[in-house]
Amino acid sequence: MSGTALRWATKHGFARMGISSAARKGDVQARYFVDPEVRADPYPFYDQIRAQGPLVRGSLMWATARHDVASAVLRSDAFGVGFSDRRLPAPVALLWRLARRTAPIGPVDPPSMLVTDPPDHTRYRRLVSKVFTARAIEALRPRIERTAEELLDGLGPRFDLVERYAALLPVTVIADILGVPLSMRRQFLDWGTAAAPTLDLGLSYRQYRRTEIGIRRSNAWMRGHFERLRKAPGDDLLSQLVHLEGEQLTDDELLATAGLLLAAGFETTVNLLGTGAALLMTHPDQLEALKADPGLWRGAVEEMLRYDSPVQNTARVCQRPVEIAGTELRPGHVVVPMLGGANRDPAVFTDPARFDVTRSNARDHLSFSGGVHYCLGAALARLEGEVGLKTLFDRHPDLAIDGTPRRRRTRVLRGYASLPVAASVTV
Repeated sequence: MSGTALRWATKHGFARMGISSAARKGDVQARYFVDPEVRADPYPFYDQIRAQGPLVRGSLMWATARHDVASAVLRSDAFGVGFSDRRLPAPVALLWRLARRTAPIGPVDPPSMLVTDPPDHTRYRRLVSKVFTARAIEALRPRIERTAEELLDGLGPRFDLVERYAALLPVTVIADILGVPLSMRRQFLDWGTAAAPTLDLGLSYRQYRRTEIGIRRSNAWMRGHFERLRKAPGDDLLSQLVHLEGEQLTDDELLATAGLLLAAGFETTVNLLGTGAALLMTHPDQLEALKADPGLWRGAVEEMLRYDSPVQNTARVCQRPVEIAGTELRPGHVVVPMLGGANRDPAVFTDPARFDVTRSNARDHLSFSGGVHYCLGAALARLEGEVGLKTLFDRHPDLAIDGTPRRRRTRVLRGYASLPVAASVTV
């Protein structure tokens, strides 16, 4: 068996079999992973889970769609994100260790911060935070504004909003952050798209093989890029990370950080821009409110994040005995906070199925997770969402959907793969 096949089996294959078996036996949670209707519109499913109780047990994991419980799990130090092969049966653990020897480093592979617990996670985040500061992110605003205008300048009256704008804006920003030439923008877009499905559970072998090929190619290019930056650093944030004084990140840690920025940061913003634009085109009263009061834009982005979150769920592994919502959990128990469901919890958000850009507590959403794993790129995503959408509708105030939008096939990441639009008015 090849290394790729071994990695697929231990990361997705066994889980895929378990999920399929549970679904056939009527496990409600398993439906989330296999039912295309749930993928297309997960919100009725979240309502069903929430109605069953604060913490719902399935045959494979626990789940919650309640805001208070999800928040408690995300913030509790009794839970982690790290995977330990010690919890696997001995033969499977051996296969796992063998497969890891030649594995590329993707967004859900150690030492990525997505799957690393303290103290390693604390160290990585502290070092990355030295350059990924609020001031550094805000300094990107002029570049984001200029990029948005340039992208819109090149569009005709009809275009695919995702392909021609929502994808290109964040990938250009990420390329700037990583010190990548603009000519590499399309290549980075392909690599980011290839890596995104790895956030899902239970990929087919064909899907996994395709993602691994993309990740391996991006790994090879980035390792060479680190060497170029060591010899000739730029003023980008990755150059600053490469040249940190004192304690430094290893090449594997730099690779994991760059990959996380590319796959998680970029993909989240693509979905925010596409979803946000679609919401405003299908809720003209809300767009009119923004035209009348541009000061509402920042809150509008928070409402978009709440109403249809770019990241729909995450997972935590219990590390020590703990009680959550009156339930005793033991080490090894997996809990899935369904972020999209928590964001529509009526106990927190009045009339949660209504899209309202004036909602006063929209920022209470959990779309950027919580606790020590709160998204490091949240400020950048918010900035790109605000600038990108405001610039789009300032330029095309009567933008309209012109065709059939197509959703992405991923479950953790939710957004549009294609969004055809017509710009009937240009100013």
